[in-house]
Amino acid sequence: MSGTAGRPAAFLDRDGTINEDVGYLTDVARLRVYPFAPDAIRLLRRAGFVIIVVTNQGGIARGLMTPAFVEETHRRMAVRLDRAGAHVDGWYYCPHHPASVVPALPASCACRKPGTAMPLAAAAAHGLDLARSWVIGDHWRDVQMGHAIGARAVLVRTGHGRDQEAARPDGQGVDAICDNLMAAAGVVLRAEGR
Repeated sequence: MSGTAGRPAAFLDRDGTINEDVGYLTDVARLRVYPFAPDAIRLLRRAGFVIIVVTNQGGIARGLMTPAFVEETHRRMAVRLDRAGAHVDGWYYCPHHPASVVPALPASCACRKPGTAMPLAAAAAHGLDLARSWVIGDHWRDVQMGHAIGARAVLVRTGHGRDQEAARPDGQGVDAICDNLMAAAGVVLRAEGR
């Protein structure tokens, strides 16, 4: 969707952006939401952004977790964030992985970032204007997904971000590189004049 009819979204990566990246999160007791994440989400919501989480969860295809576990993790994260006034409007995850061992989950798909199926599905479901949206994540694949849908994109240095920054692919563009989600929210709000 383009033009002024749709609402802008902030597409947020999960692991390494909202919460600490502990590798494959297979035990919800290891879930640690960054202390600045609720404030950043709240600020983006207050500025009129629809908050959408888009996350690769290839551990499902690798047989390390189930879709039910990922959905329960998202439910628990949503409760924590809601208590802090940081409501997430939509949770999208890709269960696929190139090393899939689950026969029902093919190794290739259109949703694994930098694929665009997750933000496109969110745009259709929530009436979003992708050209006015932003993507924030700790991998170049987040930035690449953002640019592929016509959004602006920020790389954060939390999670894998510092390593990603140090290994920037030739010709890789990015709208900003920030220390964390709160700093990225500041970049977005300043760019939007809010």
